[in-house]
Amino acid sequence: MKALSTTNNPSPLKAWVRALELTAPIERDPPTILPVVVQNLADRFGSALALAGDDERMTFRELAEQSNRYARWALGQGIMRGDVVCLLMPNCPQYLAIWLGITHIGGIVSLLNANLTGDSLAHAINIVSPNLVIVGAEFADALTEVLPLLTPRVASWVYGDDVLGLPRIDQAIACEAGSSLADLDFPLPTISDRALYIYTSGTTGLPKAANVSHFRLMQWSYWFAGLMNTQSSDRMFNCLPMYHSVGGVVAIGSVLVNGGSVVIKPRFSASRFWNDIAEWDCTLFQYIGELCRYLVNAPPHPREAEHHLRLCCGNGLRADIWSEFKRRFHIPQILEFYASTEGNVSLYNCEGKPGAIGRVPSFLAHRTNLALVKYDFEADAPLRNDKGLCLRAQPGEVGEAIGRILDDGSNHTSRFEGYADREASERKILRDVFTRDDAWFRTGDLMRRDDKGYYYFVDRVGDTFRWKGENVSTAEVATKISACPGVLEAIVYGVAIPGAEGRAGMATIVPGDGFSLNAFHKYLTNNLPEYAHPLFLRLCDKIETTSTFKSKAQELKREAFDPSVIKEPLFFNDRLRQDFIKLDAALYQSIQDSQIRL
Repeated sequence: MKALSTTNNPSPLKAWVRALELTAPIERDPPTILPVVVQNLADRFGSALALAGDDERMTFRELAEQSNRYARWALGQGIMRGDVVCLLMPNCPQYLAIWLGITHIGGIVSLLNANLTGDSLAHAINIVSPNLVIVGAEFADALTEVLPLLTPRVASWVYGDDVLGLPRIDQAIACEAGSSLADLDFPLPTISDRALYIYTSGTTGLPKAANVSHFRLMQWSYWFAGLMNTQSSDRMFNCLPMYHSVGGVVAIGSVLVNGGSVVIKPRFSASRFWNDIAEWDCTLFQYIGELCRYLVNAPPHPREAEHHLRLCCGNGLRADIWSEFKRRFHIPQILEFYASTEGNVSLYNCEGKPGAIGRVPSFLAHRTNLALVKYDFEADAPLRNDKGLCLRAQPGEVGEAIGRILDDGSNHTSRFEGYADREASERKILRDVFTRDDAWFRTGDLMRRDDKGYYYFVDRVGDTFRWKGENVSTAEVATKISACPGVLEAIVYGVAIPGAEGRAGMATIVPGDGFSLNAFHKYLTNNLPEYAHPLFLRLCDKIETTSTFKSKAQELKREAFDPSVIKEPLFFNDRLRQDFIKLDAALYQSIQDSQIRL
């Protein structure tokens, strides 16, 4: 096969029109939710392939039938409208079937981050007060370890194997009928009802459970179906986590609603990527920028030109990686976008301008709720004038992106659905912005807009940084590190690395008696997901603070991990050696030259 090639993107105007046409009927038909759509798709596409995993394939009819079995099982367990079921499983077709079935009857499914363990996992479960937990056998040990921390104790079911005496949900649903739910008596949810909890670290603290309504599931699926112009002939390659909104909803729903199929992989593999793309004859790829960087930096692959990819869709693709990724692999179109699970702000780069996260076309300017406000970096808050109102950032000026909140019931898109924690929801709302009593959602993201209307991501505000496609809360990681034996004090921050997306974690700690680098590395492995592990470590006698006892994080960030500037001991978290090694001038230069695997 020979890769498709083109020099121009398909018409951006047509993409916008398709997206608008496909999403316009959603608010006019409240009972039509995504689980209902999947039932209708089974009638239209029947035996056509819908989902393909490493060990399982599902046709559209099988997906509908399997989701119906989970719906009947949930009703049998007493799950009613508004009840919560936590789901902790790896990427697989069953994952989608489970939450489709439970949300069909009005239940809310909490998609637990599969990397969480210990206190973080217990917290994620407790904040949504679930009635049940479903766990894949691979994660059963992690769940059983935190069961004593759950308040109250929650009934658990396991999928895939006999583990610690837990009942098997895969065996239980085999006894349920896969036929239509029309004969059952239960109150049907509408697009206004909550469907999922999807976790986001936000800007501070422990993970927060974002409310996701049935409307958002429909909007995400059909909007991206329009922008990507998905067809029944399309096949999406999806290796992003299904507990996230993009990997779990956008990459799947946008293709299924038009009869296409989705290849689901448990994780990304640079060495296997082009084989998978060619063997599955994929036409679409859902990326995060870091994945594209891995592919660009990988040695030539014999099958990297044997693909039929027509479009790659995602976010976080830097301009330099964008151009090389498109050139080397002959990618016809890249659709970069900006959005967040809980946010009411989104941008789309339908024109394919490298490095931009999107723009608002002139014919939609009257509908946009997006604004950039000037930011006071000293106060770590939006800048206000002498009347107490915020100031709009001018073209070329960096500002925080905010979205106008409209709760008048006429516009689902502009709503801020918030989190399970009401206080956390309130902290994301900025009030008295341009007029008294107005309310805007704070994205926590700094952007700039050029004179042509294109927006560019600059950085995160506050304590959170992004690494390996995940938002990492410095407060959470610092709290966990401070609990390690031998650590007296810790501060965590993100540092830039040439050629890498986002920020890498760095920790400055004050070690005490009994501190050991090897023991510290093992502690991180056992207590934090890999993406949250500090890549760099700095040891010091004390952490300098301001007069108000705030750590001088900005100074630490500026010094980063440069051994020519820092005279205190520095170490690098070597993934190959599984330990911290001394960071000297030679190693520092290798990292700067992108010669070290991060």
